[in-house]
Amino acid sequence: MRQRRLSRRITNAKQLWLTAILATAVAAPMANSAEDNSVTQPTIATASRLPIEGGMPSFAGATGWLNSPPLTAAELRGKVVLVEFWTFSCINWLRTLPYVRAWAEKYRDQGLVVIGVHTPEFPFEKDLDNIGRAAKGMRIDYPIAVDSDYGIWHAFNNDYWPALYFIDAQGRIRHHYYGEGEYEQSERVIQQLLAEAGKAGGNDLVSVDASGAEAAADWADLKSPETYLGYERAENFASPGRAASDKPRDYTAPTRLSRNHWGLAGNWTIGAQQAVLNEGTGRITYRFHARDLHLVLASSSPDHPIRFRVTLDGAPPEADHGLDVDAEGRGSVQEARLYQLIRQTRPVADRTFEIEFLDPGVRAYVFTFG
Repeated sequence: MRQRRLSRRITNAKQLWLTAILATAVAAPMANSAEDNSVTQPTIATASRLPIEGGMPSFAGATGWLNSPPLTAAELRGKVVLVEFWTFSCINWLRTLPYVRAWAEKYRDQGLVVIGVHTPEFPFEKDLDNIGRAAKGMRIDYPIAVDSDYGIWHAFNNDYWPALYFIDAQGRIRHHYYGEGEYEQSERVIQQLLAEAGKAGGNDLVSVDASGAEAAADWADLKSPETYLGYERAENFASPGRAASDKPRDYTAPTRLSRNHWGLAGNWTIGAQQAVLNEGTGRITYRFHARDLHLVLASSSPDHPIRFRVTLDGAPPEADHGLDVDAEGRGSVQEARLYQLIRQTRPVADRTFEIEFLDPGVRAYVFTFG
């Protein structure tokens, strides 16, 4: 299965999960809507009936470790373990981070070990310095298994970012969850597994005040899907003429955009995973419907920041600017990561976003929304 973030796949089913009543026993997986790709979620069982899903796989496939020496299944026996698959440019994972970080802190002394397995989606996410910088900036102090070769990913038979696996003190997987949401139920599973191990996890729940890119999405007004710019997964490209794969080409912006369509202007090369601005200035336009707009960006030469300017419906964003942009729409690409460019304060509607890069060499990977 192609490794993908969870956006349409998970969030379209979210309304079903938010209204679901906790099952009194392990039930069949929830059905997703017809447009979803059949990702199934386990229901939450009562305290005595969490199933045994198998033994915890090995972490031997890790290519490195951060915040900890290498950990083994044998060393973790007797601990409750929460394994979290993540990659640092993924908005869906970012919005789960405040909860995972809070659980790691709250239950550490009761015997919970959180292990973040960082499995990359894009090449720049394989760089150990990039991972370490991201972890430090996001205040992640629990152990990180660097999984740049997908060894742990395959050992767990995992397919998604984010993904949580809950492992009891005997080394058995007792629950898993893919995507965002269900935070109360996930914390109850942690408390149950700690209680089974004779630890006092307590009954109260963490209180999280997430901000910035970590804040929960505005699901009611989220009508734009993640949109990749590389030809392997690109959809709804609207610039005149066909996109040229792996070849420099001069593009012109479309005169009109339908919702969730996008276009390029300037000399770009569209590669498998990204679009690269080759020379001069260049623009990307997108017609979207969401409170937040993010774009994963990198520089071809990390030592040289790339200046950009964004507009919303042809004007500076002002109060609707994101964390990485000022009110006039100015910002710069300095490291490879997700950039929050728009956070609307006004009522959400279809709007036209444009970003103009004032220097060549930018690599643009994927739009995500919230």
